[in-house]
This record gives sequence, structure tokens and C-alpha cells, in this order.
Amino acid sequence: MSEAYSAGAYWGGRPESAEQCAKRAQTFFRLMGECHPSYAQWYEQNNSTRKALQLGFDPTHDTFMRFFGKKKYQNGPDGFSFGAWTGHVRQDQGGLVMLNCGGDAAVAPNRLRLFFPSEPLGSERMLSAAVLAGVMRAMAVAWEPDWAIATADGLWDQLSNGSRLGCFLGWMTYFSRGRGAVPALPAPVRAEPVGDKGTLVILTPERLSPSNPEHVALAWRVQKLLEERGLLRLVIERRSRPPE
Repeated sequence: MSEAYSAGAYWGGRPESAEQCAKRAQTFFRLMGECHPSYAQWYEQNNSTRKALQLGFDPTHDTFMRFFGKKKYQNGPDGFSFGAWTGHVRQDQGGLVMLNCGGDAAVAPNRLRLFFPSEPLGSERMLSAAVLAGVMRAMAVAWEPDWAIATADGLWDQLSNGSRLGCFLGWMTYFSRGRGAVPALPAPVRAEPVGDKGTLVILTPERLSPSNPEHVALAWRVQKLLEERGLLRLVIERRSRPPE
């Protein structure tokens, strides 16, 4: 059985110039290329697969400066949006990145979403702890998010309680240093520092699956512990509706 997995990094309003976003994007794609060979080549996202395969690019600072100078990649007065694809047509290979950065939005966070290929349990080529930990570190180092997560979509649905602004637990969860210290957690959970940026929490060394009751129980247990320590605050607090 194949289960869908994705990752996301989220941070609140943080206005940044095209220059700053281009530097971050270059760092991110460089680090991604070190995680797995499938991340060595990228193409601009396009509704047409045939067209997209003609839009390969070298993820350098100058390339992203060119992209962010185009109107189609600009989000109105501030911020940028960009999508990239690894060029793998088969769903069991490659992946897709969707990015919103540099914005000062009061109701929606800046974010990066990464969609992984579909792989049956037991045939981990990309969906391994080593690859996903590398991806999480790439997101943390390049974008300095408040919170990031990598998990199965089924577990995302269970633990998120419908929230689109965070914060909940996944197979791997990153907490910025500003969220506070991560407490000691029960085995087999590991908490690893990401330089001076924050902490990466890895629930299991094997792929965390929503079809495994022990995995789900562990996720709920650890989520409760972190919630009690105040680490699961929303990335952007919901604003109350003004009186009529």
C-alpha cells in the first residue's frame, strides 16, 4: 500500500526583498540536491508536462533573481510565489515544491510545501528517515521557519485538528529556537539540534505510518507532551472578528 507524504515549512509575516529570497532559495535547492539524486534537476512548474520539461533551470542566485523579477512570480506589493518540479513523470519518483516567501501577510503565513513520491511500505527510496531529515534541515537552514513538518497525509489530517496555521506533530517536526526548548521525549523519539536555528524531532527511525496503531498512539502521546510545554502555538494567531 502506498501512502501520500508531504512536508511543509511555515513562518509568519517576514518582508524580504527579491535579493534575500533568492539567496534563501539558492541555499535551499543546493541542500536539497545533497539529500537525494532526484533533487539534482529542477524545472519550473507548468500545467503542461511537455512544456514544463522544456523549463529546466539551474537553481542559482541569479536564476532566482530573474524569476522573482517576473510579474507572474510576484504576490502583489510584497512577496513571491514559485513552483518547481523534478521532472519525474512517474508518481513514485521525484517531487514538487511550492513556495511563498518574502510576504508580510497578517492572515496567511509564508510557506514552502514539498510533495514526495508515492512509495509502498518497505520500498523506501526517497521516503527514508535519512532523506526526510535532510529535507527538513534544508528547509530550516534556508528559510528559518517557525515550524516545519514532514508526515503522511493521513496522520496530518488526524493530528492537525483542521488547523492550516500549525502547529501539530508529524513523523518529523522542526521547532524554531524561539518556540522554546524541546523537553526529553520517550524512546524511540529523537530530538536533534539544527545548528543554532532550532530542534528537529523525529518520532520513529522507520517510516511513520497512519496505518500503524502504535505509530499513531506515539504521535498523540508526544504531541500532548509538546502541547503542555507550549511548543504547539499557531504560526499566526487567528484574529477575532471585529464587532459589528
